[in-house]
Amino acid sequence: MLAAGLAIGGLGLLAGVGLAVASKVFYVYVDPQIIEVEEALPGANCGGCGLPGCSSAAQAIVVGHLAPNACVGGGADVHEKVAEILGVEVEFKEPEIAQIGCRYSVAKADIKYLYDGVNDCRAAMLLAGGAKECPIGCIGLGSCISVCPFDALSMGDDGLPVVHENICTGCGTCVRTCPKGIISLTSVSNRILGEFTTDECTAPCQRTCPAGINIPEQLQQTAMGNYLEALRVIKERNPLPLVCGRICPHPCEFECRRNLEDEPVAINYLKRFVADYERESGQRLELFKAPETGRRLAVVGGGAEGLTAACFLARLGHSPTIFEAMPALGGLLRTVIPDSRLPKDVLDWDIQGILELGVEAQTGKALGKDFTVASLLQEGYETVLLATGGWDAMLMRGQEPNLDQAIPGLYQLLPLSLAWAQGMDVPVGKRVVIAGGGDLALDAAKKCMQSGAEQVTVLYRRSQKEVGLTDSEVAQLREQSVVLHFWATLSQFKGVDDQLTQLVYRQTTSGNGGDAGGLVSRRFKETAIALDTVITASGRLPEMIFVKVPGLEGEESPLLWQTILPYHEPARTKPEPLFAPTEPMSDYRAAVEAIGAGRRSASSIHLYLTGKQVVPPENMITAETEVLDVKQVVELLPVGPRQKMPERPAAERIDPSLEVELGLDEEMVRNESVRCLNCGLICYVRSKYH
Repeated sequence: MLAAGLAIGGLGLLAGVGLAVASKVFYVYVDPQIIEVEEALPGANCGGCGLPGCSSAAQAIVVGHLAPNACVGGGADVHEKVAEILGVEVEFKEPEIAQIGCRYSVAKADIKYLYDGVNDCRAAMLLAGGAKECPIGCIGLGSCISVCPFDALSMGDDGLPVVHENICTGCGTCVRTCPKGIISLTSVSNRILGEFTTDECTAPCQRTCPAGINIPEQLQQTAMGNYLEALRVIKERNPLPLVCGRICPHPCEFECRRNLEDEPVAINYLKRFVADYERESGQRLELFKAPETGRRLAVVGGGAEGLTAACFLARLGHSPTIFEAMPALGGLLRTVIPDSRLPKDVLDWDIQGILELGVEAQTGKALGKDFTVASLLQEGYETVLLATGGWDAMLMRGQEPNLDQAIPGLYQLLPLSLAWAQGMDVPVGKRVVIAGGGDLALDAAKKCMQSGAEQVTVLYRRSQKEVGLTDSEVAQLREQSVVLHFWATLSQFKGVDDQLTQLVYRQTTSGNGGDAGGLVSRRFKETAIALDTVITASGRLPEMIFVKVPGLEGEESPLLWQTILPYHEPARTKPEPLFAPTEPMSDYRAAVEAIGAGRRSASSIHLYLTGKQVVPPENMITAETEVLDVKQVVELLPVGPRQKMPERPAAERIDPSLEVELGLDEEMVRNESVRCLNCGLICYVRSKYH
C-alpha cells in the first residue's frame, strides 16, 4: 500500500512539475484589454460583427481590425463601455432592425402542398422550395425565432414572425438563418438609399411609383389612423408630399389591382391627406437625420430635383447648399403651375421643411455668371450636382434660351442654332464634338467648320443605317474633317479649372439596336478625346456630378475635375449615356420624375463619398423586369366605391388664387384606405381568410 501510494504521489508530483514547466515554455500572453473587452461584450456569439464569436471580436477590436462599435448585438451601452476601455471615442452607428419581407402566412397564401414534416424552415425548403407558390414567401415554421440570441422575434397570430424593435439589436442571425432570404436589416438610411429588387415582396403600385414610395405600407398606416407614420413612409422617398399630392399624375393608380375589379385606390388623394394633416397641425414630423459628416456639397438648381437631392444628402449627414438662379426656390413648381393647382404657401411649406433639415440655399445665383463648377470645387465643396434642367424649362419660365454656358465649352444645340440664325459669331475652337442630333448635327458640324474648327467628331447613339447615311456620305464627311462614330455615347467629361478639356465616349462593339433608348450592350470600348467645345442635342442637361481629381498640391496648381454619372431610375434598363434622349414631359409628370432622379443622385453622391461603386443593385426591378403578378382578383371583401375628390363650386373658381380641389375628409380617407388590397407579388386580401 505504501509503495503504491508513493508511486501515485510521485507520478502526481512529476505531472505537476511537467505542467509547471509546460506553462512556462508554452505560455501565451493575453492582453488584459482583450479580456476586459470580451467581458464587456454580451457573449451572445451571434456573429453579427462578421467573426465567429465574442472572443474573436474582442481580439479584433483591441488590435484595431474592428471598430469599438462593431458589436451590433450590444447596442450603444456596450459600444460606449468598449470605447472607454480602449480610451477612444465611439462613432455613431445608425441602428438596423430586422424586417420581415412577407405579409401573408401559409394559411393566407396560395400553396403547392400541405407540409407535415420536420418543423424547420430549412427542412421544408428542401421540398420544392417550400409549400408556397410565391418563391419568396415566408415558410412560417419559425427557424428565425429559434436562433435569435436576444429573443427579439416571436410568432404572430397571423403565422408570420414579429420583430420586437425595442429588443432587436440587428445582429443578423435571423437574416443568415432564413432559407428564403426574406429577412433583411433595415434602417432609415438604407431605405433612403435602397431600390426595389426582385428578391423583395413588392406590389404593382410601388414598383410603378417614380419616387419609389412603399405605397402598401403608406396605405396600411393610413387605414389604421397612423397618419404621421404614413407620412414618414412617404418622406423616406419623397420630400414634397404636399406638392405631389396635388399635381402627381399618379401612375401607381393605373397599376393598382383594384382596376381588375372596379376602380383603383385613390393613392394620391390619401398621400395629400396625410401631408395636409401635418401642415394643418402646424408641427412638422421629426425625421431621422444621420450625424454630421462635415462634407460640403453643392447642388445647382433649386427645382424639384435639386430640392430632393439636397434633402436626402442632408438626411444622410452631409451639408448641401443649393444654388438657384431665380429669386426663390421651386423651379417650374413655382413659375409654371397655377395657384389653383398648387398654392404657393403649400409649396413653401414643403420647401421650408427641406431647409429645416440643414439645407442652405443661395438664390439669385446663376451658374456661369455668378459662379462656376470649378469655383465651387475650389471653395471646398467636394461634389457639385448639376440639376438645372434645360432650354425647355427656360421657355416654360418665359425666358429666352441663351448661350450662357453652364460649363465653359459646353453648348446646347438649340440655343446655339438660334444664335447662329441671328448672325452671332460664336467661337467653337479647333476641336469640336457633337453628341446626337440627327441631320441637325451634320448642319451644326458644317457651321463649326465654317467658324474655324479643324475637326468635328459626331457621336450617334444609333447605327449608321438608323441614322440614314450611306458609306459614301460618311466618307465624304470624313474628307471634310467631320468624323462620325455610331453606337457611341458620352460617358464622362474632364476639365482643368474653368475649361472643358476632354470627354470620354463609349462605343459598343457587339450589340443590337433597340428603341430610342439605345443599345443592349455586350462589349464596348471607351475612348478619350481632347476638345475645345461640346455641342449636345439634348434639350436638358443631365444630372452630372462633378468631383475633384487628385493632382499637384499648391496655390498655383490647376484644379482638375471630372464627372461621374448617378445611376438612373428603374425605367432605364439599357446602358445610359451622359446625354440620354429627352423624354416626353409635362410640368406635372416632370415633378415626380425629378423627385425620383434627385433621390438617386443623392444616393449616388453618398456612394461616391463613402468609397462605394456608383451602381444600382444588380437585381433592381426595372420597367422590363419580369415579376410575378396576377391577371385577376377573386373573393374580394365588399367595400364602397372610390371616393371622389371634393371640389370648389364653379362660381368660386373665378378667383385663380383659390385651390379647386379641396381634399378628402377623415371619414372619406378611412373608407378609401380600406379599399387597398395590401398586395404582394401574388398575394392580396381575400374574403375567405377573414
